[in-house]
Amino acid sequence: MKFEYPAKIILAWGEAISGNKPLKDWLMTNGYPELGIFVHALHNQDEARNWLLENGYPHLMALINGTEGNPNAILWLKKHDYDVLEKMAKAADNHEPSLMWLMNNGYQDMANVSQRIRNIKNDIEAANNDMHKISGG
Repeated sequence: MKFEYPAKIILAWGEAISGNKPLKDWLMTNGYPELGIFVHALHNQDEARNWLLENGYPHLMALINGTEGNPNAILWLKKHDYDVLEKMAKAADNHEPSLMWLMNNGYQDMANVSQRIRNIKNDIEAANNDMHKISGG
């Protein structure tokens, strides 16, 4: 299946992922609510994750789950022919060959988004690990 947006929308999505609230709000109110809600879902907000699943964007939820190392999400993306999203999920989960594939096959914009997702997920994981150290867990 195709996952296609205009280049400026992909750029805005990447900026929104990196914390640009005005661009996230713009996506939400200008026909791309799924990309704005994706940002909330990426930050483990259950309501946003449910919205993606209930409103026809399971591929975006699979992308998030794939970035979190869920092998079933990667398999689901492959099975449903979301090859670029599958590579994005793996790249965002620190898999360098997938990042290189995106860059070498004309998906530099998606490689950029993957790196931004990677930064967010790595920051969340580091914060969780710090909390475990503090709590002794």
